[in-house]
Amino acid sequence: MRIARFSTGAEPRFGVIGERDGTPVLAVLTGDPLYAGIELTGASEPLADVRLLAPLIPRSKVVGVGRNYADHAAELGNEPPVEPLLFLKPNTAVIGPGEPIVHPEQTDDLHWEAELAVVIGRICREVPPEQVPDVVLGYTVANDVTARDLQASDDQWTRAKGFDSFCPLGPWIETDLDVSDLRVTTVLRSDGSEELRQDGRTSQLVFDVPTLVAYVSGVMTLLPGDVILTGTPAGVGRMRPGDEVTVAVEGIGSLTNPVVGA
Repeated sequence: MRIARFSTGAEPRFGVIGERDGTPVLAVLTGDPLYAGIELTGASEPLADVRLLAPLIPRSKVVGVGRNYADHAAELGNEPPVEPLLFLKPNTAVIGPGEPIVHPEQTDDLHWEAELAVVIGRICREVPPEQVPDVVLGYTVANDVTARDLQASDDQWTRAKGFDSFCPLGPWIETDLDVSDLRVTTVLRSDGSEELRQDGRTSQLVFDVPTLVAYVSGVMTLLPGDVILTGTPAGVGRMRPGDEVTVAVEGIGSLTNPVVGA
């Protein structure tokens, strides 16, 4: 099942993506499925007629995991961590499909990072790895936008990872997916050209999804709508105003955002 958050010009609503006579539609839900469950109103909207939004705005937190692909750690001159390396992004960093990534004046080296994102479905703490599927609502696509020069200069990563617009999420939440071996890619469109810049697989994760959720939940209570970013493969690089970046995860979809100046 694919759960989307969308707008037709009014207040954001939630819907489940399906088909009617071969045309993709959104079956409208009564409320936020994280809290109201999946209950249909009976109304629907053609998918082509709505604006997709970030599939959720976490009320609590976005938890990032650094250097969770060995090849990405190596390209930045680092070793893979011996245990998951955690950081936090504020929920004010979240944007949706098509919304602009704002290039702050404070950085000269803004990078994309395509990632599989885990959406937590219920309150949980100290979850054993074998019970992780019970607490996960589903998965979406994320771009863990990073000011690489600020990351290198600061002792903590909060500033480098935390600017407004630095956490694109979308296009929807996929609730039924085996995430053990999915392709993760980034395509950069710049100066009229298009280039595949990242191309990895979730099977290359240093710490897999059950391990990550178990580890994070051993540190902090996870709440419905919390998001865990699982790490990015090799191929990160600089993006500039005027560029357009598409990150994608196999089995979920793609997420495109333009880059604009501050």
